[in-house]
Amino acid sequence: MNQTLTPTAFTGQYIAGQWRSGSAGTVLQDRNPYDQSILTEIVLATRADLDSAYVAAANMQYEWARTLPSERAAVFYRAVEIIDARHAEIVDWLIAESGSTRLKAEMEWSSVRAATLAAAAMPYRIAGSILPVDVPGKESRVYRRPLGVVGVISPWNWPLHLSNRSVAPALALGNSVVLKPAEDTPITGGLLLASIYEEAGLPPGVLNVVIGEISEIGDAFTLHPIPKFISFTGSTRVGRRIGELAVTGPTLKRVGLELGGNAPFVVLDDANLERAVDAAIVGRFLHQGQICMSSNRIIVEAGIYPRFVDAFVERARNLKVGDPRQADTVIGPLINQKQLDGALVRLKAAKDAGIRQLLGAPHEGLLLPPQVFADVPNDSDLAQTEQFAPIAPLIRAVHEEDALRIANATEFGLSSAVFTSNEARGVRFAQGIDAGMTHINDITPNDEANVMFGGEKNSGIGRFNSDWIIAELTTDHWVSVQQEPRTYPF
Repeated sequence: MNQTLTPTAFTGQYIAGQWRSGSAGTVLQDRNPYDQSILTEIVLATRADLDSAYVAAANMQYEWARTLPSERAAVFYRAVEIIDARHAEIVDWLIAESGSTRLKAEMEWSSVRAATLAAAAMPYRIAGSILPVDVPGKESRVYRRPLGVVGVISPWNWPLHLSNRSVAPALALGNSVVLKPAEDTPITGGLLLASIYEEAGLPPGVLNVVIGEISEIGDAFTLHPIPKFISFTGSTRVGRRIGELAVTGPTLKRVGLELGGNAPFVVLDDANLERAVDAAIVGRFLHQGQICMSSNRIIVEAGIYPRFVDAFVERARNLKVGDPRQADTVIGPLINQKQLDGALVRLKAAKDAGIRQLLGAPHEGLLLPPQVFADVPNDSDLAQTEQFAPIAPLIRAVHEEDALRIANATEFGLSSAVFTSNEARGVRFAQGIDAGMTHINDITPNDEANVMFGGEKNSGIGRFNSDWIIAELTTDHWVSVQQEPRTYPF
């Protein structure tokens, strides 16, 4: 165990400012995916614990919303100082619990810091308006105010950032929050974040963290009558379920759903080969491919395809696979046995289908070396499935129009990329892609705290970051003032 880690601090729930055991009595063993060592044991929550968390959030929300903008901003500035001071601890937890390589953990730390700093400005950015009306002596105002209680369900792949991406803006805008992290990452997805905000002076009850089995609190988290908004990041299958519950439950709820992806990484025939290969390697293998924005399909125009394939395979062959704590490790462990089993099933199916494999080696524990396939049909399961593993399908396109057709031939539309030496050509191609985000001459995984983030089609509903998340997590209230007597028709 790294000396920066304090597992005894994280053994249960964080509700109403209290660190306490869950009521279920059952224990979750939180394991390191690399060596399977037990990081901590967490006593899980019941629906009663979930109810306590929502009640605590509701009881504190009005008071929290009434604090001055400067008071809320100060919490986030202190949180940034704490994130800086606890840098090594945060990185070590991300490596130990989520299987992050050190490189990826440092990237996630930076993203968390940036999102927290951005949140510090949000209390000052809630703006209403005064609108003209055709009634003499009347003033029409639209106030913007927090929604109330926000429920956040976060995933295991970038756990601290993808929790904080919703939690920080929600709190900054005057909402209170109940957070349910993934069972694979209860610390980095929830309890560690709670400890940072507690140290920063966030009042008790404004942020609550519940950790429990999906069978116990999964549906109940969305169906509970208190939350006004559910923010979910995860699979499309689960996101559909949450969307259904949000509109069919006892109270209608808004949702923000950031779901699956099948990002096309397109290389046109005039692209700089070296730059394109380097970006494709990072875009596909960063965090073992366990990223919703990962370059899941690498589509290369015919004129450059053979040279690209050779260079890509050579680069992938030399990636270091192993201990994620070592600075030069590129590929660490998959998060759990279920993810590995799924990857192995897809690999076998691709081989059985006769798809040509150019690179691959057996797994060791949860470590799966890079697997590269060439001439992959875009309608194959290998191309149409979100891999979430270090498996790279290389697809040959006849020409630019064919590349665009292939890029759009998916149910998903989150991120995408195109490489070309002609900027105008790249912009034209980007505008033809049916996705929420397209990056020209860069990797598909991109996220900036001041820029819109979100997808199209089955990749989700809603937008994150900056003005877009402010709109999602606040609501309009029309207040009119009749300042002189009005003449009515009867």
